[in-house]
Amino acid sequence: MPYLNVRLATSESATTAQAVATLLTDLAANVLGKQADVAAVDIQFVDPKRWFVGGQSVTAQNFYLEVKLTAGTNTRNEKARFIAEAFAGLKHLLGQVTPTSYIVLQDVNADDWGFGGQTQGYRYIANQVKSH
Repeated sequence: MPYLNVRLATSESATTAQAVATLLTDLAANVLGKQADVAAVDIQFVDPKRWFVGGQSVTAQNFYLEVKLTAGTNTRNEKARFIAEAFAGLKHLLGQVTPTSYIVLQDVNADDWGFGGQTQGYRYIANQVKSH
């Protein structure tokens, strides 16, 4: 499970939203090894005139992607690959983007988050008990 929150400084489009959701879900599964069926992608569109870099309104499209991951479940190399492929994929979908389109991967302690009313820490322990 990851939670992927992306803000896009571009015109709102259901087609773009679906393409971004598909891209990020695929990368979460194929690069980070997450279960695609529980990857949550939250997309917000922002008017590019309201996005500033260095105090100036941006003229190209821009994005900010924040991904919450269970701490200790991904290597440094996996994270670097995800950032590179997500940047390239979003650039491909959106067209010209500024280099200041940020991607942040944030490790969250397994006991500090979960879904369906169960923490990730609980899920890990429950799976260990089942396998013995």
